[in-house]
Amino acid sequence: MDQDRSVQTCVLGGAEVQSTRLDTTSRGRDLAVLFGDGAGVAILGATDEPERGILSTHLFADGSQAKLLWCDLGGTAHAPRITHELIDQGLHLPIMRGNDVYSHAARLMPEAARIALEANDLALDDVRLLVAHQANLRILQMEQKRLGLREDQVFNNIQRYGNTTAATIPIALHEALEQGRLARGDVLILTAFGGGLTWASAAVRW
Repeated sequence: MDQDRSVQTCVLGGAEVQSTRLDTTSRGRDLAVLFGDGAGVAILGATDEPERGILSTHLFADGSQAKLLWCDLGGTAHAPRITHELIDQGLHLPIMRGNDVYSHAARLMPEAARIALEANDLALDDVRLLVAHQANLRILQMEQKRLGLREDQVFNNIQRYGNTTAATIPIALHEALEQGRLARGDVLILTAFGGGLTWASAAVRW
C-alpha cells in the first residue's frame, strides 16, 4: 500500500550530565574546568514556505584524530564486560588534548561555516547570527575572527553555563530568541565540533 511517510513534526533534543563523570585530577583538568550540565529541545516542523527552514546541513569526521578527545571505556574495545580494574584505571573518564582540540576546532568550525554559506549562495553580510557549539570561549572568539563577523552577529553564553555539549546550541537558540536577536527570515549559521573528531554546520532561514 502506497503511503506518505514524510515527517511533519519532530522533536530534537540534547541533554547532558557531565558533572558526574569528569576527572578532576591532573589527567582530566582540561575537561573538568570547561563542562556543565544542561538540556535543550527544538521542535522542527514542515513548512510550505520554500525560502524558510533548514537550508543545508554539512557533517564531517576524521577518525585518525579521535584520541584528541576520547573516552576509552564504554564501547566494544573492552568486551565482553567492564571490570573494576578498568574503572580503577580511570578509563571510563573522558580525556582531551586541549591545545590540539583548540587548534582543530578553531580552524574547522569556520571552514564548515563557509561551506554552509557557499552551498546556499550566501555572504557573511547575510548572516544575522552565528550560533556555535559553546565549547570554549577562545575557540568561539577565533571562529568569529576568522569569519570576520561583527559582535552583533555572534551569540555566546558559555560564560554562564560552560560547555553543556549536546545542549549548547538549543540553549543558545532559546536565549537568542528571548533577547530578540532572531526574527522571521533571518539567516542563521550553526556550527559544532566534538569527539570523533567530528564537526558540522547548518544554514537556517528562521
